[in-house]
Amino acid sequence: MHSFVTGAASGIGAATALRLAQHGPVALADKDADGLVATARAVSAAGGSATSHVLDVTDAADVAAALDAAERARGPVDALAHCAGILVAGPVLETPDADWSAAIAVNLTGTVTVLTAAARRMAARGAGAAVVVGSNAGNGPRVGLGAYGASKAAAHNASLTLALELAGSGVRINVVAPGSTATPMQTAFGGEAAADAAVVGDLSRHRLGIPLGRIADPEDIAGAIDYLLSPAARHVTAQVLTVDGGATV
Repeated sequence: MHSFVTGAASGIGAATALRLAQHGPVALADKDADGLVATARAVSAAGGSATSHVLDVTDAADVAAALDAAERARGPVDALAHCAGILVAGPVLETPDADWSAAIAVNLTGTVTVLTAAARRMAARGAGAAVVVGSNAGNGPRVGLGAYGASKAAAHNASLTLALELAGSGVRINVVAPGSTATPMQTAFGGEAAADAAVVGDLSRHRLGIPLGRIADPEDIAGAIDYLLSPAARHVTAQVLTVDGGATV
């Protein structure tokens, strides 16, 4: 299996790349060139094979060039794990226009750009699987995450709609929706204090806690992605798999 992983420089993307490298070559894609070097070294140290591609997920030409380069190097891309995204936090009334635009550009437009580019190739070959990393904030409203949640909800919908449209072509598309996860994004959102608050919950903010008592590790999300891309999930498409320790009920 040849996998293409966006957001591969850190967090969930890096963990996913390491996991998928157990099944075959992996193409690592991210804006962070230094982070790609670190992930490529980790893949190599684990006995895997990787190529690296610096790209902007909102740039269709960048995405197409990276896919072309990956396929020239290692053959057709069979699996896509789209893990790239940005976090925008704050009350809706206080969110600057620039933050709304950035959330939509990366989390929605970037998702559609990468997903459609890869899915067209897969559909032409009659096989393939893709997983989009969304968020449990895309499943319903979260106080203080209006722009982020809206962008992720839209990404969920676009991904599942494409899954239905391509179901007859042999291409499967699903969404994994993580909750709070120990990544650089979580650190930027408030680090350990925010993680502890997520576990406990806050009814004044209409936020349940996490029944399993901890936030996720990136590897927890990578495992769900690995399953949905594998033959074990051959009859699963157009689904959202929420991986948040029970925080969404």
